[in-house]
Amino acid sequence: MCEGARVNENWEHRVTAAWATFDDYPEERAHEFRALIDALVAELPEDSPLGPFEQACAWDSTGHSDKAVPLYREALARGLSEVSRYKGRRAKIQLASSLRNLGEAEEGVRLLTPELLAPSDELDDAVRAALALCLSSLGRDREGLSLVLGALAAHLPRYQRSMANYARALVDPED
Repeated sequence: MCEGARVNENWEHRVTAAWATFDDYPEERAHEFRALIDALVAELPEDSPLGPFEQACAWDSTGHSDKAVPLYREALARGLSEVSRYKGRRAKIQLASSLRNLGEAEEGVRLLTPELLAPSDELDDAVRAALALCLSSLGRDREGLSLVLGALAAHLPRYQRSMANYARALVDPED
């Protein structure tokens, strides 16, 4: 999960602890939360992909998609997915969502579509939800609804098969 010896478990725990306090910072104190994240990032090696990722998350979570997008891109370009597959996938989901907020939903679709074929993990439903929103922003509501119903079907106590079939039928009526 970390960059070997350069980022230790203690740093990860402190980042997690900082994020656990996020709700303690109302909008007028959002800058204080970002400063807390910046201080933790300052401890990292200059070329670490974790720094821009955490900063992007902080900007994004405080309502600044425009400032988050270049940081997500930087984190991914620096190899975030190689350092942490999980954080790399999170960055793609969050970047796509931010791009959608900025009117660039098509880029979000291009970014997330390959994630549908990625090895499965707990972020699968988040990928589908963010992709569905991007598709909806492009007027492709049936495709988005299909993704969301398909993701939801697996969590239903009954009707999984029928909901999964309905989801497929939304985009492939021949099925």
